[in-house]
Amino acid sequence: MAVQQEIKSQLAKLLATEDLMVEHKQVPSAQFNVHTRVLTLPLWEKASNTVYDLLVGHEVGHALYTPDEDWTLDVKVPPQFINVVEDARIEKLMKRRYMGLAKTFYNGYNELHNEDFFGIDGEDITNFNLADRTNLFFKIGNFLPVVFSVDEKPIIEMIERCETFDDVKKAALVLYEYCKEQQKKEEPIQQDPKLDGQNSGMDGSRTDIDTSDSDSGDGDTGDMEDYATTDNRVSVDSSSLEPEVQTAESLDSKIQELVNVGGEENVYVEIPKVNLDTIIADNLEVHNIIDQDFVHQQKCYDERAEDHGMTAINLFEEVDAKFVKFKREAQKEVSYLVKEFECKKAANAYSRAATSKTGVLDTEKLSSYKFSEDIFKRVTVLPDGKNHGLVFILDWSGSMQNDLLDTCKQLFNLVWFCRKVQIPYEVYAFTNEWSRGAMDYKTGEIAKRDIRQHCIKKEGMLYVEDQFNLMNLLTSKSNAKTTEHQMLNIWRIATCFGVYQRYTYPRNLCLSGTPLNEALICLHQILPKFQKENKLQKVQCIVLTDGEANPLPHYKIVQRHWESEPYLGCRNIHPDRSFLRDRKLGKTYKFGYAYYKFTEVLINNLKDNFPSVNFIGIRVLCNRDANQFIRLYGDMESVKRDWKKNRSFNILNSGYDAYFGLASSVLSQDAEFEVEEDATKAQIKRAFAKSLKTKKLNKKVLGEFISLVV
Repeated sequence: MAVQQEIKSQLAKLLATEDLMVEHKQVPSAQFNVHTRVLTLPLWEKASNTVYDLLVGHEVGHALYTPDEDWTLDVKVPPQFINVVEDARIEKLMKRRYMGLAKTFYNGYNELHNEDFFGIDGEDITNFNLADRTNLFFKIGNFLPVVFSVDEKPIIEMIERCETFDDVKKAALVLYEYCKEQQKKEEPIQQDPKLDGQNSGMDGSRTDIDTSDSDSGDGDTGDMEDYATTDNRVSVDSSSLEPEVQTAESLDSKIQELVNVGGEENVYVEIPKVNLDTIIADNLEVHNIIDQDFVHQQKCYDERAEDHGMTAINLFEEVDAKFVKFKREAQKEVSYLVKEFECKKAANAYSRAATSKTGVLDTEKLSSYKFSEDIFKRVTVLPDGKNHGLVFILDWSGSMQNDLLDTCKQLFNLVWFCRKVQIPYEVYAFTNEWSRGAMDYKTGEIAKRDIRQHCIKKEGMLYVEDQFNLMNLLTSKSNAKTTEHQMLNIWRIATCFGVYQRYTYPRNLCLSGTPLNEALICLHQILPKFQKENKLQKVQCIVLTDGEANPLPHYKIVQRHWESEPYLGCRNIHPDRSFLRDRKLGKTYKFGYAYYKFTEVLINNLKDNFPSVNFIGIRVLCNRDANQFIRLYGDMESVKRDWKKNRSFNILNSGYDAYFGLASSVLSQDAEFEVEEDATKAQIKRAFAKSLKTKKLNKKVLGEFISLVV
């Protein structure tokens, strides 16, 4: 059965009782960095679930109990000896902390023993040094007898009693010195290989060795210098050889064989810190460019009309009149929003109200003093309401061409609502076209922009292209008059995208690709800055879009054979082997196979980083796209019924706290009840039903929105 790596990651986090950063990589053995709290697990794809759990539990033991210190400064012991003692200690503590792990360790080591992971098959373990036998005793002592001498038992007991890492260092030193001493005693005398044969017969037997002065069997070599000279034999300086723990080496080697070296490497990417100064196009700068362009277009039209003897007209008269009409009609919806907001806010406040006695006698209750102690005046204290703020992210991509005006209608309703209840807000539109530059109307040339790097390019970071920008279209920092003028600018541009007009849009405000994911990355800095500047307790982040974006690539260092220096390039995200890593939270998020899951991961990460922020999606849909969009999130029958009945729905499993789907066909309809003077009864009935349906849709969606905001 294939091992579910993310399940094992969660197991590690649960065992460690902290959000460890768990990575699955093509490394030879498990590693835990006690300083960065990163647990790196190999791709043990050939291991059983039992062995996998054993290995994870063991490494979590290091995460919990092995301190972040350089122990080599305190004790001069080979790392193998420290590892043997420390392994025994942490596994004891893990089994003590989680009783169920005892069975996992038992079954796991039994499996490793049966498959000879310790390399002892056919070996006489009584000939092993104490460190090897200690390693076997504490790991697989349940499955084979391990014998210790009278001198060795105190050392084993000392290891068993280890509770702290200081105990480990002391016990490891004793174990090492004992093994070192035993190695000196047991080291055999070896013949000089250069002289081999000079003192031997044809059959290789010794012919001239005098053994009369030697003590057989006691290991005493007497005067080694004389012996080496007269007997042509040399002694090996055993003090120069370090004792080894061969069973530990065998176990490490065998565990490395469980790693799937032929598989693809897991990739862990991170969100870069971006430079908002280079990314955000200033609100006044954006509208100055729009104003200049519209003035220039009107001037050119007037000149052409004069040249041809025609009467000059206002290019924007018709579209401006429609904006005024929309604003007048929208005030009812805005007033409804305000009323719902105030009512829900008041209800929320009263639900948290506290009533207490004042200590002042209530004269109306004095007559009941004999049978009631409640004769004091009471006061109801309402807690202060929360300070709210809204950040809007508007899709300025090519696919929004026919839906941008309807989307802006929803945006304007919410902006007017914010101004009515005095809530701070910012509106950003994401684009790849702003950096193209604007027309310089004095010279008639394109004023090219200085494209600056948005973030530090570093391996493992997500790629944010330098052409990406956020246009600050609207802001609560502007006064009412300026805001109305800027909304009119946006209305004009959104209108000319969908329907032919006599005028056009500024060249660097044309629709672009869909850098939605880049915009979400920027929110990591926009949201805390917005919250801090306005001293807000609760923020709503609203994304108005008509589709998903493609996954971002990540930076990768590669060595190209025609270059001497490494090259920092970009590589696409692998759908099955890529993870978003958040070092601050100590969490990883797996990217799914579907391309739209990339955006979902970024939103989930934002929600974890900013728990006081609600993330709301508003998706404008035409009828043919609705069912396809719904299927992305599970082909939900209830959502389909809502769409069929109301031409709207709310998806709750998309990453967003709420993801509203709204029919563009309904949004584009007027909510006003208007009929011709000579209309028939049937025409009046249809117009009235149409008006009610539009109002019902708007109130339903706006009501659900307000319930999230309060």
